[in-house]
Amino acid sequence: MSATLKGMTWDHPRGYDCVRAASDAYRALTGVEVVWDKRSLQAFADAPITDLAKAYDFIVLDHPHVGQIAETGALLPLPEAGGEDTSLGGSEESYLWNGQRWAYAIDASCQMAVCRPDLKAPQPLTWEQFLTADAGRFRPLTPLLPVDAFDMLMTLVAGRGEDDLPRSRNEFVTQANGVYALDVLRALYHLGPGEQVDMNPIRVLETLAETDDFACSPCLFGYVNYARADFRRHRLAYFDLPLCEGFVRPRAILGGAGIGISARTADAEAAIAFARWITSDAVQSGVYLDNNGQPANRRTWREQAENPDVSPFFKGGFRTIDNAWTRPRDGWFLGFVDDVCAIMPDFFRKSIPADVFLGRLDTLYRHHVQGA
Repeated sequence: MSATLKGMTWDHPRGYDCVRAASDAYRALTGVEVVWDKRSLQAFADAPITDLAKAYDFIVLDHPHVGQIAETGALLPLPEAGGEDTSLGGSEESYLWNGQRWAYAIDASCQMAVCRPDLKAPQPLTWEQFLTADAGRFRPLTPLLPVDAFDMLMTLVAGRGEDDLPRSRNEFVTQANGVYALDVLRALYHLGPGEQVDMNPIRVLETLAETDDFACSPCLFGYVNYARADFRRHRLAYFDLPLCEGFVRPRAILGGAGIGISARTADAEAAIAFARWITSDAVQSGVYLDNNGQPANRRTWREQAENPDVSPFFKGGFRTIDNAWTRPRDGWFLGFVDDVCAIMPDFFRKSIPADVFLGRLDTLYRHHVQGA
């Protein structure tokens, strides 16, 4: 009797269509059935992996969870995939923790800039351009939902050379770079509608693709679907993240997803075989990509940069993702993020001074790291 395995992914064509189509192909090839459920993007970031691992063989997860995963033992440590290293940027390495692998990279993303080429608005080249009197010419819309705003704060700090966060036991970011980042965030908030504080990347991409109200978004996690000609009313094109003046590398936060395997799976051998198969070069460049997938395979990105159907994503975003950096993955980090997100809207809506907000952020950081 053929095995049946269950997986959980997130509710978007990029998260669901590709794994479902790949699983259909795998069943035809091996007789092993893999069925998938899906959860919202917010639940994808927030739901405890330990709970999901009780009900599913596979969990598609975000790499900041690996520190907690290692502590709980909810997932199996995995053997290395073997073969030629085709990891894009730090995608594959981001699922390593304490010398063990907790997932295989299945999807790659990072914060990118995106625009509506047909509107012919100028593209921002530096963050400082948003601090000028004529910044409205860019017509930006920015996802400032708390978690996205905090991610962007870290990206802005990293863009000024501070990508080794946290800085110390007392300070998450330096005062100068933290205030700089918050000043840019506040400028972007005032350049768009107040509801940006409630907008995630998908909502911003939908707005750009379906209306003519905005011409670009300077920093959001990229989705290849919106670069396809037939996905939405208007086609979007990605470009390099703006630079901080005086620096030459875009330093976006690495996103994407990995496929992990529950420590409770009844058939670890079958589960590992599928996880290796779906992240292989041939599958990533074939059925996975063809069904709204966003592969983590470097060779696929290079090949698709020349494919006019998707080149506005794979070519436009390659340099940024290849220079992306990995967020902290320590066990304390996600709790710290939750607490920062609870106070982030007030920074915008109550016009809290940047230095005051940064002090509150560092207080929360010390609480989580030091227990103070």
